[in-house]
Amino acid sequence: MHYLLIYELCEDYLERRGQFRDEHLSLAWKAADGGDLLLGGALEGPADRAILLFNSDSPDAAEAFARVDPYVTNGLVERWSVRKWNTVAGEAAATPVR
Repeated sequence: MHYLLIYELCEDYLERRGQFRDEHLSLAWKAADGGDLLLGGALEGPADRAILLFNSDSPDAAEAFARVDPYVTNGLVERWSVRKWNTVAGEAAATPVR
């Protein structure tokens, strides 16, 4: 199953992220190398949200990631949520429907 971790970013996210970016990216690549995180990144124009796509049997991996992410723990993320994403089309769809 696929889960989206959706971050709502603070207004000065771009200015503040530098001091936490290495730790955040290390955590993200560890999750990716472990197979939980498929993709992640911030939206642009404006940079007010970020989305991370997790591949997991439950929302637990995404929730655990958010709880320790330095962007969250240091206030760059004002709110976050995890939503199940019913992927049905494409090579990586969790539940393909033709």
